[in-house]
Amino acid sequence: MQKFISEVELQTFEGWLRYQRFDTAPAAPEELARWRRHFEDARERTAAIPKVGLMKLQPVPGEHRYAVAVREGSDLWLTLWVRHSSKGEFFVMWPRGDRDWDPHTSYHLDGTLHMKSYDRKVLPPKKCQPLTGAFQGSEDLGFYAGHGPKGIGAICDPTAFSGVVEVAPGVLGPRHGGVKVDLVEPEHEPTGFSWTQIVTQQVFRDIPPWIVITVGSCG
Repeated sequence: MQKFISEVELQTFEGWLRYQRFDTAPAAPEELARWRRHFEDARERTAAIPKVGLMKLQPVPGEHRYAVAVREGSDLWLTLWVRHSSKGEFFVMWPRGDRDWDPHTSYHLDGTLHMKSYDRKVLPPKKCQPLTGAFQGSEDLGFYAGHGPKGIGAICDPTAFSGVVEVAPGVLGPRHGGVKVDLVEPEHEPTGFSWTQIVTQQVFRDIPPWIVITVGSCG
Protein backbone atom coordinates (compact mmCIF):
# COMPACT_ATOMS: atom_id res chain seq x y z
CA MET A 1 0.00 0.00 0.00
CA GLN A 2 1.28 3.45 -0.91
CA LYS A 3 2.40 5.66 1.96
CA PHE A 4 -0.37 7.91 3.33
CA ILE A 5 -0.70 11.23 1.50
CA SER A 6 -1.98 14.09 3.66
CA GLU A 7 -3.83 17.20 2.57
CA VAL A 8 -0.74 19.26 3.39
CA GLU A 9 1.45 17.11 1.13
CA LEU A 10 -1.10 17.42 -1.66
CA GLN A 11 -0.47 21.18 -1.67
CA THR A 12 3.13 20.57 -2.77
CA PHE A 13 4.16 19.63 -6.30
CA GLU A 14 6.03 16.55 -5.08
CA GLY A 15 3.08 15.34 -3.00
CA TRP A 16 0.65 15.99 -5.84
CA LEU A 17 2.82 13.95 -8.24
CA ARG A 18 2.86 11.10 -5.72
CA TYR A 19 -0.93 11.33 -5.52
CA GLN A 20 -1.02 11.02 -9.33
CA ARG A 21 1.34 8.00 -9.07
CA PHE A 22 3.70 9.74 -11.48
CA ASP A 23 7.30 8.54 -11.55
CA THR A 24 9.54 11.57 -12.05
CA ALA A 25 12.76 9.58 -12.54
CA PRO A 26 12.43 8.97 -16.30
CA ALA A 27 10.54 12.21 -17.02
CA ALA A 28 12.03 14.80 -19.35
CA PRO A 29 12.16 18.46 -18.18
CA GLU A 30 9.45 19.40 -20.68
CA GLU A 31 7.12 16.74 -19.28
CA LEU A 32 7.74 17.86 -15.69
CA ALA A 33 7.00 21.45 -16.72
CA ARG A 34 3.68 20.32 -18.22
CA TRP A 35 2.79 18.46 -15.03
CA ARG A 36 3.67 21.54 -12.96
CA ARG A 37 1.26 23.64 -15.04
CA HIS A 38 -1.48 21.09 -14.33
CA PHE A 39 -0.62 21.30 -10.64
CA GLU A 40 -0.80 25.09 -10.58
CA ASP A 41 -4.14 25.06 -12.45
CA ALA A 42 -5.55 22.59 -9.92
CA ARG A 43 -4.33 24.76 -7.04
CA GLU A 44 -6.00 27.83 -8.52
CA ARG A 45 -9.33 26.04 -8.99
CA THR A 46 -9.24 24.74 -5.44
CA ALA A 47 -8.36 28.16 -4.00
CA ALA A 48 -11.35 29.71 -5.79
CA ILE A 49 -13.83 27.49 -3.92
CA PRO A 50 -14.96 29.12 -0.65
CA LYS A 51 -14.38 27.35 2.67
CA VAL A 52 -17.47 25.93 4.35
CA GLY A 53 -16.76 27.18 7.88
CA LEU A 54 -18.93 26.21 10.84
CA MET A 55 -21.76 23.90 9.77
CA LYS A 56 -24.88 25.66 11.04
CA LEU A 57 -27.34 22.78 11.08
CA GLN A 58 -30.58 23.67 12.79
CA PRO A 59 -32.35 21.00 14.88
CA VAL A 60 -35.33 19.34 13.21
CA PRO A 61 -37.87 17.46 15.35
CA GLY A 62 -37.65 13.72 14.75
CA GLU A 63 -34.40 13.96 12.75
CA HIS A 64 -31.10 12.32 13.69
CA ARG A 65 -27.66 13.16 12.32
CA TYR A 66 -24.37 11.30 12.65
CA ALA A 67 -21.05 12.92 11.77
CA VAL A 68 -17.68 11.56 10.72
CA ALA A 69 -14.99 14.08 11.61
CA VAL A 70 -11.20 14.23 11.75
CA ARG A 71 -9.74 15.39 15.05
CA GLU A 72 -6.59 17.54 14.89
CA GLY A 73 -5.85 18.93 18.34
CA SER A 74 -8.70 21.26 19.24
CA ASP A 75 -10.02 21.26 15.65
CA LEU A 76 -12.75 18.89 14.49
CA TRP A 77 -13.15 18.78 10.70
CA LEU A 78 -16.39 17.36 9.28
CA THR A 79 -15.86 15.03 6.31
CA LEU A 80 -19.41 13.64 5.93
CA TRP A 81 -22.59 13.03 7.86
CA VAL A 82 -25.58 10.68 7.76
CA ARG A 83 -29.04 12.15 8.11
CA HIS A 84 -32.08 10.12 9.18
CA SER A 85 -35.00 12.39 8.37
CA SER A 86 -38.23 12.67 10.30
CA LYS A 87 -39.94 10.94 7.34
CA GLY A 88 -37.71 7.91 7.84
CA GLU A 89 -35.45 8.44 4.81
CA PHE A 90 -31.64 8.36 4.89
CA PHE A 91 -29.07 10.67 3.33
CA VAL A 92 -25.27 10.63 3.27
CA MET A 93 -24.07 14.21 2.89
CA TRP A 94 -20.69 15.75 1.99
CA PRO A 95 -19.93 19.36 3.01
CA ARG A 96 -18.84 21.50 0.07
CA GLY A 97 -18.21 25.22 -0.33
CA ASP A 98 -19.70 25.10 -3.84
CA ARG A 99 -23.41 24.87 -2.98
CA ASP A 100 -24.30 23.79 -6.52
CA TRP A 101 -22.12 20.70 -6.09
CA ASP A 102 -24.15 19.16 -3.23
CA PRO A 103 -22.93 15.54 -3.52
CA HIS A 104 -25.12 13.12 -1.57
CA THR A 105 -26.62 9.66 -1.43
CA SER A 106 -30.32 9.22 -0.68
CA TYR A 107 -32.38 6.18 0.33
CA HIS A 108 -36.08 6.91 -0.07
CA LEU A 109 -39.15 5.36 1.51
CA ASP A 110 -39.98 3.34 -1.61
CA GLY A 111 -36.53 1.71 -1.50
CA THR A 112 -34.90 3.82 -4.22
CA LEU A 113 -31.20 4.41 -3.55
CA HIS A 114 -29.24 6.85 -5.69
CA MET A 115 -26.30 9.23 -5.65
CA LYS A 116 -26.39 12.79 -6.95
CA SER A 117 -23.85 15.50 -7.72
CA TYR A 118 -24.72 18.91 -9.20
CA ASP A 119 -28.35 17.75 -9.02
CA ARG A 120 -27.64 14.90 -11.46
CA LYS A 121 -27.68 11.20 -10.75
CA VAL A 122 -24.12 9.90 -11.02
CA LEU A 123 -25.10 6.23 -10.81
CA PRO A 124 -28.23 4.40 -11.98
CA PRO A 125 -30.81 4.21 -9.18
CA LYS A 126 -30.77 0.97 -7.21
CA LYS A 127 -33.89 -0.66 -5.82
CA CYS A 128 -33.50 -1.72 -2.20
CA GLN A 129 -36.11 -2.82 0.33
CA PRO A 130 -38.77 -0.20 1.13
CA LEU A 131 -38.49 1.69 4.39
CA THR A 132 -42.21 1.54 5.05
CA GLY A 133 -42.28 -1.91 6.67
CA ALA A 134 -40.13 -4.04 8.97
CA PHE A 135 -36.47 -3.67 7.95
CA GLN A 136 -34.65 -6.95 7.41
CA GLY A 137 -30.98 -7.82 7.01
CA SER A 138 -28.74 -5.00 5.84
CA GLU A 139 -28.46 -2.42 3.07
CA ASP A 140 -25.21 -0.85 1.88
CA LEU A 141 -25.40 2.96 1.58
CA GLY A 142 -21.98 3.22 -0.01
CA PHE A 143 -18.25 3.46 0.52
CA TYR A 144 -16.81 6.99 0.54
CA ALA A 145 -13.17 7.81 -0.18
CA GLY A 146 -11.25 10.93 -1.19
CA HIS A 147 -11.29 12.92 2.05
CA GLY A 148 -9.89 16.41 2.54
CA PRO A 149 -11.94 17.94 5.37
CA LYS A 150 -9.38 20.54 6.41
CA GLY A 151 -9.18 21.91 2.88
CA ILE A 152 -12.97 21.97 2.63
CA GLY A 153 -12.96 23.82 5.95
CA ALA A 154 -16.18 22.38 7.38
CA ILE A 155 -16.03 22.81 11.15
CA CYS A 156 -17.98 20.15 13.04
CA ASP A 157 -20.16 21.27 15.95
CA PRO A 158 -20.84 18.08 17.96
CA THR A 159 -23.99 19.61 19.47
CA ALA A 160 -25.60 19.60 16.00
CA PHE A 161 -25.37 15.80 15.79
CA SER A 162 -26.86 12.82 17.59
CA GLY A 163 -23.43 11.16 17.45
CA VAL A 164 -19.93 11.84 16.12
CA VAL A 165 -17.38 9.31 14.88
CA GLU A 166 -14.02 10.95 15.58
CA VAL A 167 -11.08 9.84 13.46
CA ALA A 168 -7.40 10.53 14.17
CA PRO A 169 -5.15 12.13 11.52
CA GLY A 170 -3.44 9.78 9.09
CA VAL A 171 -6.48 7.60 8.36
CA LEU A 172 -8.76 9.50 5.98
CA GLY A 173 -6.97 11.33 3.19
CA PRO A 174 -7.23 12.34 -0.46
CA ARG A 175 -6.26 8.82 -1.57
CA HIS A 176 -6.27 6.66 1.56
CA GLY A 177 -8.94 5.50 3.96
CA GLY A 178 -12.67 5.35 3.56
CA VAL A 179 -16.02 5.46 5.30
CA LYS A 180 -18.67 2.80 4.80
CA VAL A 181 -22.30 3.34 5.81
CA ASP A 182 -24.77 0.50 6.34
CA LEU A 183 -28.33 0.19 7.56
CA VAL A 184 -28.92 -2.97 9.55
CA GLU A 185 -31.71 -4.82 11.24
CA PRO A 186 -31.10 -4.74 15.02
CA GLU A 187 -28.39 -7.27 16.01
CA HIS A 188 -27.61 -7.93 12.32
CA GLU A 189 -24.14 -7.67 10.76
CA PRO A 190 -23.42 -5.02 8.07
CA THR A 191 -22.39 -5.98 4.55
CA GLY A 192 -18.77 -7.02 4.18
CA PHE A 193 -15.89 -5.04 2.74
CA SER A 194 -12.24 -5.87 2.05
CA TRP A 195 -10.46 -3.55 4.49
CA THR A 196 -6.74 -3.41 5.12
CA GLN A 197 -7.69 -2.51 8.69
CA ILE A 198 -10.88 -1.40 10.39
CA VAL A 199 -9.93 1.65 12.46
CA THR A 200 -13.27 2.21 14.13
CA GLN A 201 -16.86 1.05 13.77
CA GLN A 202 -19.82 2.58 15.57
CA VAL A 203 -23.43 1.47 15.68
CA PHE A 204 -26.17 4.05 16.27
CA ARG A 205 -29.30 2.48 17.70
CA ASP A 206 -31.62 5.48 18.15
CA ILE A 207 -34.28 4.20 15.72
CA PRO A 208 -34.33 0.98 13.67
CA PRO A 209 -32.86 0.29 11.24
CA TRP A 210 -29.58 0.87 13.03
CA ILE A 211 -26.86 2.89 11.31
CA VAL A 212 -23.39 1.34 11.18
CA ILE A 213 -20.50 3.63 10.27
CA THR A 214 -17.17 1.93 9.60
CA VAL A 215 -13.90 3.80 9.07
CA GLY A 216 -11.01 1.84 7.63
CA SER A 217 -7.60 2.21 6.11
CA CYS A 218 -7.23 1.27 2.47
CA GLY A 219 -5.61 2.69 -0.59
